[in-house]
Amino acid sequence: MSGDFDLLVIGGGSGGLATAIRAARHGASVALFEPHELGGTCVNRGCVPKKAMWWAAELAEAQQMARAVGFDVQPGALDWAAFVGHREAYVARARQAYANRLRELGVRHVAEYAHFVDAHTLRAGNTKYRAPHVVIATGSRVRPSTLPGAELAIDSDGFFKLDAMPKRVGIIGGGYIGVELAGVLRALGARVELITRHGLLTHFDADLGHELGTLMRAEGIAHHEGCAVRGVRRDGDALWLDCTDHAPHGPYDCVVSAIGRVPNVESLRLDAAGVAVNHADEVVTDEFENTSAEGVYAIGDVNGKRALTPVAIAAGRQLADRLFNDKPGAHLDYANIPSVVFSHPPVGSVGRSEAEARNRYGGAVKIRKTRFTPMLWSLAGREGKTTMKLVCVGDDERIVGLHGIGPGMDEILQGFAVAVRMGATYADFLKTVAIHPTSAEEFVTMV
Repeated sequence: MSGDFDLLVIGGGSGGLATAIRAARHGASVALFEPHELGGTCVNRGCVPKKAMWWAAELAEAQQMARAVGFDVQPGALDWAAFVGHREAYVARARQAYANRLRELGVRHVAEYAHFVDAHTLRAGNTKYRAPHVVIATGSRVRPSTLPGAELAIDSDGFFKLDAMPKRVGIIGGGYIGVELAGVLRALGARVELITRHGLLTHFDADLGHELGTLMRAEGIAHHEGCAVRGVRRDGDALWLDCTDHAPHGPYDCVVSAIGRVPNVESLRLDAAGVAVNHADEVVTDEFENTSAEGVYAIGDVNGKRALTPVAIAAGRQLADRLFNDKPGAHLDYANIPSVVFSHPPVGSVGRSEAEARNRYGGAVKIRKTRFTPMLWSLAGREGKTTMKLVCVGDDERIVGLHGIGPGMDEILQGFAVAVRMGATYADFLKTVAIHPTSAEEFVTMV
């Protein structure tokens, strides 16, 4: 036995780190188990490097926009290798910052896989660790493809390993990963085709996926909807996708599979601890993140609630406050969580979609919506509209959903999410003086 701790945390991603750090600050003795890089998917293979690539794509589009409005510039191609160097240096600094924080707080970082011996005992290597509280924060990984020829494709992890930009790309999947990578690659000069069974962003308000599809097509991204991919094959130097809709799609230099993610639970031996999972292998938890085993908790992507980094962080901090800071009622409220898709342009959403609101409130729902051309797009002669939408309920038109797509939506959403969470009404929005000229003002002036 390595000695007892107050808390054992399995997983060194955003949720696990947040839990361990907050608990240590409350005076708990903590061991954290992470055999790979600290920071997990978000820092190393997800939101952080993704946002870096998004910024590269934004700068590429800005060059085109500057030329269109009169600047004497010649847009140039991205030095992919140089930019990847900047990106990876940023990621390395983030990992080091986490390592420094753990060391300063006395959290023991065990760089090995851990599995349950019982509900309060973990084995990592040849050593056992014990604590009254154990947090599962192992996150998720890319869903493996079972298609014939799947080994010819890459996934989102593989995208970040590319040492040069592919010129012709086929992307399977219309979720947030698929549309984000499509937008980045198109802006950087690739020819991109998106192949989906259904529409785009089907878990968001329907207007957002529809509007994004329109904008993507205007920018030259081909969307083959209603197509079930049956396999990937190589013909000479090119890749092709066999689909159910018509003749094969291609040729491509690169095929990206973006078909979702699955929880990391296989190596944990959850049955030894009596921890239940559902049909999707997600760890079942209640509103306080308790699993079916007393003293064992699960946060983040592994419990299947909301697969967002800030959600994992917030849930972990609330849990640590409950366990070690005398706040027995502390837990994350999962209502009205804002989320952004870093497509081109970005999509933002908080609260209920129109369909969800109508399903719950019926005829009490009223929709406020506006579409307009952003000023810079108009100046540059670029096609496309920003769309903003309020989903309101009742005589006072309380806003239960706020959705938008357009330039700056990623930054606009945060403040409005506060208002939605506080129960703002349409009248409250109209009483707010607009900041002119901006896109954000449309949320407080729409009729």
